[in-house]
Amino acid sequence: MAMFNDIPCEVEILGLYFPPLFVSILAGLFCALVLARVFDLLRLDRFFWHPPLAFTALWLLTTTLIGLFIIRP
Repeated sequence: MAMFNDIPCEVEILGLYFPPLFVSILAGLFCALVLARVFDLLRLDRFFWHPPLAFTALWLLTTTLIGLFIIRP
C-alpha cells in the first residue's frame, strides 16, 4: 500500500476540509467559465450546436485534467 501514501485525503482551505474531488470540480468550473468567455469573445461559440452542452463537456474535461494533477492514483 506504499503506492497510495501521497494521495491527499483532505484539502484544507481557510480551516475547512474538503475532499480533493470537490476542489477539482470547483477549479474545473472556474476554468470552464474562463474558457467559455474566451470562446464567446472570439466568436467560436457559434460553431457549437448546443452551447450549454458544450459548456458541460468543457467543464467535465477541465475537471478531469485538474483532477489528474490533484488526485494522483
